[in-house]
Amino acid sequence: MSGGRHKIFRTASDEEIKSGRTTDIYFVRTKQVLEKLGLDMTRVVMDISFDKYPYNWGWGVISGTYEAIRLLEGLPVDFYVVEEGTVLPPRDYRGYRMVVGYVEGPYGPFSVYETPLLGLLCQSTGISTYAAHIRVKAWGKVLLSFGARRMHPAITPMIDWAAYIAGFDGISSVLSAEMLGIKPTGTMPHALILIVGDQRKAWTAFDKFVEEDVPRIALVDTLYDEKVESIMAAETLGERLYGVRLDTPGSRRGSFADIVREVRAELDLRGYRNVKIFVSGGIKYENIDELLEAGVDGFGVGTGLSNAPTVDFAMDIVEIEGKPFAKRGKIAGRKHLFRCPSCYTYKLSFSPDDRSCPKCGGEMEPLLRKVIENGRVVVELKKPSEVREYVLSQLRKIRELGWEA
Repeated sequence: MSGGRHKIFRTASDEEIKSGRTTDIYFVRTKQVLEKLGLDMTRVVMDISFDKYPYNWGWGVISGTYEAIRLLEGLPVDFYVVEEGTVLPPRDYRGYRMVVGYVEGPYGPFSVYETPLLGLLCQSTGISTYAAHIRVKAWGKVLLSFGARRMHPAITPMIDWAAYIAGFDGISSVLSAEMLGIKPTGTMPHALILIVGDQRKAWTAFDKFVEEDVPRIALVDTLYDEKVESIMAAETLGERLYGVRLDTPGSRRGSFADIVREVRAELDLRGYRNVKIFVSGGIKYENIDELLEAGVDGFGVGTGLSNAPTVDFAMDIVEIEGKPFAKRGKIAGRKHLFRCPSCYTYKLSFSPDDRSCPKCGGEMEPLLRKVIENGRVVVELKKPSEVREYVLSQLRKIRELGWEA
């Protein structure tokens, strides 16, 4: 590579990110000017906020906060942020932009970290929000993250973290699964069937050599019609067959939902009602409903998930040396965020004691918690499984309240 850097891949290292090298140049120049003016240690409060989700969704799942904590760790700042996996609307009950956190401290030392901080939150939250909406739509169905091959491999673990905590059941990437403390999930590629040269022999070999705790899910669209191969797989593996996977290419697809219906009908007709149907290949949020109606039991979601639209967070000064001060279009002052545990009404307030729910009168809970105090992390970061359960508990609540997926 050019620039005298000897790297195999075009990615920033942990050290380069932590040292602020991935920032935008205008922050470097701003810091330089402020240092010359003797203003670099001016104390500020900076909100991290947003006001819209992709697809005009009314709610989403905030993620990337743990990486944000690691980014700011060691800097002379205090950092307040919602818990990883918190469900938030884009605005509070009065329509104010949603604040997910704020940084307080001398501006100069953390000025160059605005760019990477927003990047960590924007992309991860976009993925976790997309995943959570699919989770709510396909409640009770199996969801697998198959998006590793669609993005730079350096960020595969981030993609799968965001998907897993938002309710996906499995991850195909070996490294991601290792970091999450779970087993990777997957079936077989077309390559296995093509190299073996015969579907039955390939399915039988898979059943013979792959460990017993891996579900026997046969890929059934390689050489023949999907319903033909599904019947072949059921007859070949019998009761050991857990499911069939349809990964039909777009050029052969037509109505994917109708193909699923055909497969379901043919399997049921022959007494294989217990065989589940999984689909993959081009699965997106928009076509989940029709595939559910057709009888799909599980989804492998790839590009739609890993390439989910980002959530556009902004970071803005709202207080300077203890006095409210902000640019046009932003509300000045340090804010506190509350949520009613009963009706899930959200409220931003300038007072930490303003906890009465404006909708049901119940007592609201504060959502912004101090995670860094003068550079030191003061909270324990939860395990992936714990974050996932926190998200799922909130998703159960919004389903109960009738929020749209």
